[in-house]
Amino acid sequence: MQPLPKLAPHEQRRHARVKVALLGRYMLADRQEYPCQTLDISPGGCSIIAPVIGRPGERVIAYFDHIGRIEGAVIRGIENGFAMTIAATPRKREKLADQLTWLANRQILGLPEDRRHDRGLPKNTRSLLVMPDGREYPCRVVDISLSGAAVQVDAQPPMGSPVTLGRTHAKVVRHFDGGVAVEFLRPQNFELLEEQFGG
Repeated sequence: MQPLPKLAPHEQRRHARVKVALLGRYMLADRQEYPCQTLDISPGGCSIIAPVIGRPGERVIAYFDHIGRIEGAVIRGIENGFAMTIAATPRKREKLADQLTWLANRQILGLPEDRRHDRGLPKNTRSLLVMPDGREYPCRVVDISLSGAAVQVDAQPPMGSPVTLGRTHAKVVRHFDGGVAVEFLRPQNFELLEEQFGG
């Protein structure tokens, strides 16, 4: 079995850690499965509460709610657990960053009127936000529901502005640091959303 690549210190520091509690399970080299929970996580590593602490450098395979399988190696033991690297391709790392952004922001961005529809992360997170004057801004969809979406974008049109997200007409209903939340002018259905944001 090929050894997993180790992250250089600057690679580990490049990713901000998100404090989020995700339940999961993990296996060390002995392949015995144990329950665990994240304390914090980034696309480059995580700290977990775990009953059995592996040796530094020992391979770890873990599965967590919302993000699925990750693998890496034990960095060091911490109180009631250990810290580990996450070995992943650039594409997987980018997807993980999107998932973590959604997990960190879903409560902040959840508009009261939006809670009637489940929010999630689309397969295709890249889109365009088109302003009323026709200007287009590349954006990243943080989360989406049948009634609206939150997007990271380098523009903050005024509240109530009519915009188009991809091909869907919407209006701006909230600003947040780094983006906006929009409400679709009419509720969407899963087929329309899948057509636009599937991948």
